Amino acid sequence: MSSLRTCLIALVLVVVTLSAAPPPPPAVALIGKGIIPGTALDLSDLPGDICEAAAPNNCIPKATLGGLGSALTYTGFDNVFISAPDRGPFDGLTDTPYLDRVQFVYMSVDTAKPFPNITTVLLDTRFLKNESGQHFVGAAGAFSTANPLATLRLDPEGVRIGPDGTFFLSDEYGPYLFEFDRQGHLERRIAVPSKFLVANPSADPTDELLLNLSGRQANRGMEGLAITPDGKYLVGLMQNALIQDAGLSGTDRLGVCSRLVKIDLSTGRASEYVYVLEAINRGQGVNEILAINDHEFLVLDRDNRSYLKPGDSQAPTRKKIYRIDLNGATDVSGVTQLPASGAALAAQGIVPVAKTLYLDLLADEFGLKSTISEKIEGLAWGPDLPDGRHVLYVMSDNDLDPLLDTQVYAFAVSNLEVKPSILPGPMFPPGQVKKTLGQR
Repeated sequence: MSSLRTCLIALVLVVVTLSAAPPPPPAVALIGKGIIPGTALDLSDLPGDICEAAAPNNCIPKATLGGLGSALTYTGFDNVFISAPDRGPFDGLTDTPYLDRVQFVYMSVDTAKPFPNITTVLLDTRFLKNESGQHFVGAAGAFSTANPLATLRLDPEGVRIGPDGTFFLSDEYGPYLFEFDRQGHLERRIAVPSKFLVANPSADPTDELLLNLSGRQANRGMEGLAITPDGKYLVGLMQNALIQDAGLSGTDRLGVCSRLVKIDLSTGRASEYVYVLEAINRGQGVNEILAINDHEFLVLDRDNRSYLKPGDSQAPTRKKIYRIDLNGATDVSGVTQLPASGAALAAQGIVPVAKTLYLDLLADEFGLKSTISEKIEGLAWGPDLPDGRHVLYVMSDNDLDPLLDTQVYAFAVSNLEVKPSILPGPMFPPGQVKKTLGQR
């Protein structure tokens, strides 16, 4: 009897021990939150204010640190990221031009601390300049149809690091692709297929829509930019369908077939694929693309709704990240026009990129729906966690509005095999990082 009792006690201990084991972490877990105040200033040392052209009393400091989530990428070393704010405040319609710039930012997440547990420290601000040393600007009217090389308007929407220590920017105005050295000086212009360009640019978005029969829609250009881990290809994704791809009827958006262009950086050869949006109402469009490997990517697909949107608060319904695969998709570089709907692609023998929902930022488990920003736009991998999980940073673009904080989220990812990127050595001096952080 005592032997039986001993066995039972041992069995109970085994059961208790097994039940006490911690469950495995979820495949995707929210591990960090952080904010950057909308009133923060950058390190440009620019004096004075920049004001809205139509409302000269509506002004912000020229050195406002904002728009950080428009474009974000990891340099590969020392928790240093590069952020490229977009064209500045007031939709590019300002009394003086906004000087385009990039920000070097230290960013890390401490999983042992409660939210907010993401630390961000600004390391440097660097202006973007062309081959002649002229500042690129956010001003919507700073373009030349007679000499495109004299165009200075630039609306950065994507940034990625190349294997040679340079960084690439996608521009929404063109759309154009540029390569800069780490100081922000232009080194190369990368040709984009002509079908993406508008023949009649304008500072007025409505005029631009009415004056063009092809090319990107106004304010719906190349929002997303990725680079394959081997550094051989840039992959740019248009926010919405091109005008000729049933994108418009008058000024009303229609088409859901957005083009994705993959450009060989050594030859310039371009191939194109179709990404099908679920819908285009509520300002829906794609805003970022991030490489997993040489053919799979994460795509940020969102509406422009938020409970935090001043004067127009509405429930957000789409802040989703999809996993897409280019393998098996049709190269549509030779297709002049795409249909309005994804269902109609089959009739033309076109297979769009395969897509599956990977992460819904509005899912109840994350508790972000009531506080999430309207413009979630930045995606970047960060340093892996000690347990081997990848860290995905998600960031908002506050349009340099002092009343809106920039939001930063960190997710731990264990169900993706992310291929390491070929990156140069540190793009920002490690010693200077430590000095700024007060470390020895």
